Amino acid sequence: MPSVSFKAARWRHAHARLSGLFTDREFFMRNDGQVRFIRISARLQMRVAIALALALLVWLGTMVTLLAGQVLSAQRAAALHQREAALAQAERSANHARQSVAGTLQDLERRQDMIETLVRGQLGDLPPADGATPPPPAAKPLSFNTPATTLDMLARRQNAFVAALTHYADARSAQADAAIRRVGLNPAQVAPLRLAANRAAMGGPFIALGRDDPALARLGQSMTRLSALEQGLARLPHALPADADTISSGFGYRSDPFTGGGAFHPGLDFKGPSGAPIFAAAQGVVSFAGVRSGYGNCVEVDHGQGLVTRYAHMSRIEARPGERVGPGVEIGKIGSTGRSTGPHLHFEVRIADRPVDPRPFLETLPDVFKEAGHGDH
Repeated sequence: MPSVSFKAARWRHAHARLSGLFTDREFFMRNDGQVRFIRISARLQMRVAIALALALLVWLGTMVTLLAGQVLSAQRAAALHQREAALAQAERSANHARQSVAGTLQDLERRQDMIETLVRGQLGDLPPADGATPPPPAAKPLSFNTPATTLDMLARRQNAFVAALTHYADARSAQADAAIRRVGLNPAQVAPLRLAANRAAMGGPFIALGRDDPALARLGQSMTRLSALEQGLARLPHALPADADTISSGFGYRSDPFTGGGAFHPGLDFKGPSGAPIFAAAQGVVSFAGVRSGYGNCVEVDHGQGLVTRYAHMSRIEARPGERVGPGVEIGKIGSTGRSTGPHLHFEVRIADRPVDPRPFLETLPDVFKEAGHGDH
């Protein structure tokens, strides 16, 4: 076949060229006058050449293997370095996440402390939770391992709680404001908020929240306004000054019991037996206890912001100047001292030393205090 003969011819040609490279060779060697012939056959030369070629191939294979091993080792080292770098980055990310969770947790705890301080300091115990007022958000202890989603949920609940508290404080402020207006007074005069003017006399430890918190600032403002209004409301006369069902003389124009002519009566007269107790109508400080012309034995209680209540014609004074009293505290006994026709209590409410009708205070405010949950005064 032509292809076979062509391959055979090529093989014969290659063998001939290779055989031409290896021919029998003779070497002459002279030693001590003797000549020796060393004959190296072509076959031996070929075997040596093949052995050298095989040795070279083995050496090249070994070098390639070593080089490949070094390359693989370098690749493994690079991969290990990448894994170590990735592990270090993951550890840094985990540390950052833990620090972030810890910081968020500390913010929540500080915020909760601030909320509880505001509530307990100004509102007392919270009313029972209802649909408008969620329960306190921290239902169980938190740790640095708390998932961020849980912290976010707690933060949202806390924000809702702060909003509900703010709404509750604003609602109570509106009730106090309306009650003060119902007795004809200006809330700004009864409960002035002069915080800016008093800033020079402020102090205390700095407890940072860690970030600006408009919601807490808003809650603080609402609590401050509520506290001022309710303190002002508590200073208004709202408790009956005597256990008496009969008012023998009202406020305003009347016929004078001594002259029979027209006269202005600056208070209310409560008829009662001599020696019956007389009570303070609101919290305040006793500013006068003694005898006044026309009033006889008299006690005056300063309730702040220019508001004073006066109790006259006492048979006995039971209070001392500078003494703090509250609504319902006994300050004297009914009598008929001074300009009086019989045992009774003369009761006045004075604002900036001007007498005003006590009846709206005594008829309106007791119900307001009951509605606000202040109890019986």
